[in-house]
Parts: sequence; structure tokens; C-alpha cells
Amino acid sequence: MQRISEFDRRLFERVAAARLRGAHPVLPRLSRAADHGVLWMGAAAALGVVGTRSARRAALRGIGSLAVASLATNTAAKWAARRTRPGIGPVPLMRRLSRQPLSSSFPSGHSASAAAFATAVALEAPRYGAVLAPVAAAVAASRVYVGVHYPGDVLAGCALGMGAAALTTRWWPLRPESPAEARVRTSAPALPGGEGLVAVVNDRAGLGTSDPAADLPARLRALLPAAEIVPCGPDDDLAELLEKAARRAAELGGALGVCGGDGSVNAAAVTAARAGLPLAVFPGGTLNHFALDLGIDGLQACADAVCAGEAVSVDLGLVRAAGPDGGPETERARFLNTFSIGVYPDLVRAREQLESRLGKWPAVAVGLVRVLRTAEPLRVEVNGSPRRLWLLFAGNGVYRPDGFAPTYRDRLDDGLLDIRTVDGSTPFARTRLIAAVLTGTLGRSRVYGAARLHRLRLSGLEDVGHMAFDGEVAPAPDALLLDKQRQALTVYRPAD
Repeated sequence: MQRISEFDRRLFERVAAARLRGAHPVLPRLSRAADHGVLWMGAAAALGVVGTRSARRAALRGIGSLAVASLATNTAAKWAARRTRPGIGPVPLMRRLSRQPLSSSFPSGHSASAAAFATAVALEAPRYGAVLAPVAAAVAASRVYVGVHYPGDVLAGCALGMGAAALTTRWWPLRPESPAEARVRTSAPALPGGEGLVAVVNDRAGLGTSDPAADLPARLRALLPAAEIVPCGPDDDLAELLEKAARRAAELGGALGVCGGDGSVNAAAVTAARAGLPLAVFPGGTLNHFALDLGIDGLQACADAVCAGEAVSVDLGLVRAAGPDGGPETERARFLNTFSIGVYPDLVRAREQLESRLGKWPAVAVGLVRVLRTAEPLRVEVNGSPRRLWLLFAGNGVYRPDGFAPTYRDRLDDGLLDIRTVDGSTPFARTRLIAAVLTGTLGRSRVYGAARLHRLRLSGLEDVGHMAFDGEVAPAPDALLLDKQRQALTVYRPAD
């Protein structure tokens, strides 16, 4: 260890004595710009404003990785090492910082943050990561150049930062590049130029296009000039517009289209399935779960499939309410992605109450804190067995990965419901739930259960109040049956 430390000191002195052409004043300024993560916050903001959906995901993962790296570096690692900063005598005066840091030298917090952010961005969007990598490397090198860290401190910080970025995949898994399978390719009318397509554009949805300020109706008209585009404004009834659009599409012998988030796509899917029409899904929401599983990552991909008549058949999840006194069951909802009762519907309702004042993602964070502080487990019967549950999740198809963060599907027509539960009857259930979520070990926790079923019956829901499906919230019946409709919906999807 003494030899390593001595080598580190000699290497620092060599850098201090070097005269690197062009490095000054770039490196000192870059080092100051990275103070408190300001440089990386700016980069994340730029990715969010001008980037694609993958760039926005990269920005979010970058900020999360930076937070993990900063916490690990500035608390545990620096406290454990307590290495003295290098003497700045050999460092030329013009390269020194105006304020010298006093914390432990090992590891370099700036280097950890730089490596964490750049690595996280590269995991989601390799092209943006390639742009940021030289900047991150320059920030790390600048800490030796200005005389506040030994090279070993910087290398350790970089390793810690890259590890923090990799660790985020435990809570937020990466989505695979290949779309989910749908083995049944089916016939759908080819609509050159969009002739016969009637598409409803929900202007209230979050934008999932490459240009967040894009005029979605105008972009669709440019891609499909023969299509009929129906904007849905804040005062319009989306369900009513979809019904009118479906009738018009049926008259034309064409298809129904929708541009919006998962809630809008769900409403359009129900309308299209009932009318026997194929559905064109143009991603225009914040998350676009179904569109991404379908392999449609932009307006152009869906437009190409519509013009070529390329389509597949996918399953729909079905929520039926049990009739009184054993009477016939009635349909209450259909879902393309997920259904849940428990904490998640409460979180959606809390977010909706706060969203107009705080914005979507801050409202999610504040709502989650409120819900976890006040929530109590639900008493329900699952297939006739009494249970106390924090959450019951049902996916339309098997989701990956197992555990806390179901993110994507391998199949869209497997005929299965992916059932996941979080038990509330064990001792310290709330504490164990939070600990398992924070450590990414929910999939192995005793409070977690999973099964793949064709149907599931829930009863004793008098105190449940609400259910959520595809991001929408509705009152829950006293008893319900979760079921599948095999290959009930035809959707356009590119062949490749």
C-alpha cells in the first residue's frame, strides 16, 4: 500500500510540473463548473428539452446515478478513507482553485459524479454517452490538474461512479432494443398516405416525440396527408371523439388511430376492439409503454406500418364485475398494460391532485411520500383466500424483470396474466417493503409473491375504493374477475 501511495504522489508531482498546451484555462473552469453537480444538471436539462424519449430516460438515469454516487462518495467512502489532500506547492498559481476543498481527498467526488452521469447516459443512449464521455474524462483529469486530488483518488472516483450507474439498473432495468413478440401476424388494410385512417390526437397527453414542442397534428398530416386528423383539446371528451372517429373509419373501410399516452391508447384500443377496427398507435405520451413494447418508438414507424398494412394481433386484459346474487358478470374495463389495486391507485390519485401545481414528476415524488406514510394494507379475498395486501399488480402478459420494477414484455399474445402481490400481514411489513424497494431485493423478499395465471377472482373489495388500469383510475366493484381476451385487438406494427 505504501508503494502505491508513493507512486500516486510522484505521478501527481509530474502532472503539476507539466505544461499542457491548451489545458489552461479550460480545465480549471470545467472543474468549477462541475461543483455540486451543476454541469451535469445542465446536461440533463438539455437532454430533457431537446432529446428523444431515450435521451429523457438517459437524463433521469443520469441524475439518479449522480445522486447515488454523491451519497456513497461524500458519506461512507470519504469518511472511511480520510486521506489528506495533496500539497499544492508544486501546482502553478494560475491553475489553483480560489477556494481549496477541505474534505478527504479519497475518492474524488467530482470524478464519481462525472463517471456516474456519463455512464448512465451511455446505458440508455450510447450516442449521447459518447458525446459526454470526453467531458466527464476532462472533469476527472481537471481535479489532478488544479491540484486537489491525487490520480488514485480520481481513478477510485471514476470506478465508484460507474458502479453507481450500473447499480441503477437494479431498480430501473434497461429496456431491450428488440420489441415484444406477437406471433400472429394478421391482415390489416394498407392505407397509402393514410387514406381511410381517422386519428384522434390527445393534446392533453405528455409529448413522447423527439421535439417536445412539436405540433403533433401537423406532424401527422405531413406523414399521412390523406388521413383525417381529429385534435382533442382540454375541453373535449376523448371517449366521444374516439367513438365518432371509429364510426367514420368504419364508413371508410379504414382504421382508427390515436396519438397520446397510455391512457389515451387504452381508450382507443377498447373502442377499436368493439368496432372490429385495426388500431394505429402513435406515441405521444410521457412513457408510451404499449407503443414501445410494440416496437413503435416514433410517429414515422407507425406511419410506415399503416401505409404498408403490416399488423399483429395482441391480447387485451379484461376486468369483469361480478353480478349481484350470482348474476351475470359485466365488463368494467379492458387494459393493454397493467391493472392494480392498493398503493398504486392511491399514488395516481395523489399525483393528479398535485400535478397542476407541481408538474408530473414532482407530484409523483410528493404523492409517494404521502401514500406510504398513510396507507394501510387492503383486506381482500384472492381466489377465495383472505389476504392483506399492500398491492396487487396484474400485467397483460408476462413482464420482465421479476421483482419490483416490471418494465417490458417478451410477448403481447401469451394469454397470461402476470400477477404480483406485496403482502401486508407479516411483522414490520411496511418497513420490510420499504427496505426491499430501496435495496432492489423485493423479488426475493417474503412480502413479495408472483404467479402467472389465465384468470383471477378478487372479492371482498368493499373497502378498496379504486382500481387503476393503464394509468387511469376508476371505482372498484365489490368483486371482480381478471381475465384475458386472446388476440382481441389488431394493431399496426412494422414488419422489422
